[in-house]
Amino acid sequence: MTVISPFKSAEFVDAVLRLQPRLATFDCDGTLWAGDAGEGFFDWELRQHLVSDEIVRWARPRYADYKAGKVDEDTMCGEMVTMHRGLAAADVQHAANRYFDENFVGQIFPEMRELVRRLRESGCDVWAVSSTNEWVIRAGMRHCEIPENRILAAAVAIENGHVGDRLVRVPTGEGKPRAIREVIRRDPDVAFGNSRWDTEMLEIARCAFAVNPNSELQKIAQKHRWPVYFPDSIRL
Repeated sequence: MTVISPFKSAEFVDAVLRLQPRLATFDCDGTLWAGDAGEGFFDWELRQHLVSDEIVRWARPRYADYKAGKVDEDTMCGEMVTMHRGLAAADVQHAANRYFDENFVGQIFPEMRELVRRLRESGCDVWAVSSTNEWVIRAGMRHCEIPENRILAAAVAIENGHVGDRLVRVPTGEGKPRAIREVIRRDPDVAFGNSRWDTEMLEIARCAFAVNPNSELQKIAQKHRWPVYFPDSIRL
């Protein structure tokens, strides 16, 4: 059966710290906070007309095709970054900060923020690994105390201060361990994720935790006997 942690938040944090990890990797959407900030920002920026009308007309049916399984995860996550081509990167970051501050700060799981803080205090190297665009993840990490140089998110080359169309990385599925090994150059001691797109990252960790997992990851966690933890706010 699935190993579901009976711990309260403080006990969960202490259980992870007892492992004395030196490298920890965290998925973000659904793991560090409730909900999908990447999907939310995508919808918000279309309504705000942050991108051109041409991109708006393209984006909604394209995303509908993705939800219908007609566009694969890697492609859609990449396009949600490259659709900003030509925009000033600083403007996109400003918009992402505004969106996250107005909509997602209150969604951050307190015990996960506490866990990140205490891991970093213990000397653990903590990284955020996400398929959401790096602007949104940077916005979120300002509240989770993970520095910008410890973020591996969907990223595109910036040319003369403007967003280009050359993808740097899309860390989803197999792309997560690939990015970890290319940039960090070692496997994590502990890893945390909530969906099947985190499976490959969890598999390379010495100890994996399914946090607030969806039904697909719960089944995978059962197979691997990974502990499953639901934040206190989810269990209430």
